[in-house]
Amino acid sequence: MLYIMRHGTTDWNVARKLQGGTDIPLNGQGRTKAREAAKRYADVHFDLCYCSPLSRAKETAEILLEGRGVQIICDDRLTEMRFGVCEGEEDSFPAKDGPMKAFFAAPQDYIPPKGAESFAQLFSRTGEILEQVILPLVKSGKDVLIVGHGAMNCAVTCIVKGLPLEKFWSAGFESCKLNRLI
Repeated sequence: MLYIMRHGTTDWNVARKLQGGTDIPLNGQGRTKAREAAKRYADVHFDLCYCSPLSRAKETAEILLEGRGVQIICDDRLTEMRFGVCEGEEDSFPAKDGPMKAFFAAPQDYIPPKGAESFAQLFSRTGEILEQVILPLVKSGKDVLIVGHGAMNCAVTCIVKGLPLEKFWSAGFESCKLNRLI
């Protein structure tokens, strides 16, 4: 089976700031959500966990899997989508104006701002780890958990389910909620 989870809450989530590749840690609420998820999903079996190396995802995975003996493997291909000059913008969900409006409202029309990653780049790197590492493990009978981020998790979901970019946000990832993809 393949499972996916979004990291717990950060101060930037609360402020509705775009985090992207900026390494923002979990806040107290995020740690509490991760501990609650650990209890809620204690009976779900995982053989391995692949995780974003950003601290908010890594700490979520560590809390979730504490004491279970599940190896957590960090991989840069699972970091959040980079938003360039827009990272750190406050009150950005939903974006009212500027380059991030299309990102949320019509992803197929998104033009990355300076220093940002395109959807093609995001799909390329997440597709690579899925094809080369994660899906072969799932096909061999392993139960694999991915702990990551909102946009990155949506990319993985689109790849696995064969969804078009127009449906990018259809999965919608709530913090610390386990979703089974396969």
